[in-house]
Amino acid sequence: MEHAVNGVHAPIARPPIARPPLAMPEDCARPSLVNALRELAAPVEWAAAMRLLPSLIGAPKGDGRPVATLPGYMTGDASMAPLNRFLRSLGYRVYAGGLGFNRGKVDMDVAAFGDRLADIRKRNNGAQVTLIGWSLGGIIAREAARLFEADVREVITLGTPIIGGPKYTSIGSIYARLEGLDLDAFELEVHERNSIGFRQPVASIFTKSDGVVGWRASVDAYNPQARNICVQSTHLGLGLNPSVWRIIADLLANEDISVQHDEV
Repeated sequence: MEHAVNGVHAPIARPPIARPPLAMPEDCARPSLVNALRELAAPVEWAAAMRLLPSLIGAPKGDGRPVATLPGYMTGDASMAPLNRFLRSLGYRVYAGGLGFNRGKVDMDVAAFGDRLADIRKRNNGAQVTLIGWSLGGIIAREAARLFEADVREVITLGTPIIGGPKYTSIGSIYARLEGLDLDAFELEVHERNSIGFRQPVASIFTKSDGVVGWRASVDAYNPQARNICVQSTHLGLGLNPSVWRIIADLLANEDISVQHDEV
């Protein structure tokens, strides 16, 4: 079902999910210096990940439903191209987010993405869209699930700063200066928004070796249906890691995860 205001796809008002007040998650911190330095070795990790390609053999086939991917901060749709190709090979109809270079303008991007969702649904006989977002792209995906509930089937995020927004990232201070943010005040705003929750299935794939986002900030403590899946990777390697791709394929097919991982 679509709703438009002056030709622009708009969220449909709905009552908030009835939940008791949630406490602010604790123990979040920025990535350690060691983890931050490990990100410099991401190109080596990408090459080494090729040995994991056999894990993709036998990945469950898709059902042809639409999937849209959203890139991280200061990257574009090209960064999601390898994952997109893999998902297309399984039979999904995969679409780029179509928002251009991600400059961190989340509210603007979410609003624009509403129109993109409406367009994708029209191309697919009204089928709801699965969203996969890497890092900040995952924030856009989660907000779209909240605001455009009728359009979104499920959400999968990779290394996304769910808690605190930029506060628990290695570039939080720089981002705050560029955007004129008070990180503590913004953390509270993010918490209040997260506390509303959403109804769709959601999975957060994260790594304790993340050198960009403090890993505890990637754990979804707000949605009881959320799966929090820990893998071995750097932040910059998450979207290019064959083991992560296999986990995504298993999640999309609603099958048991077939590669080594931990859940918290």
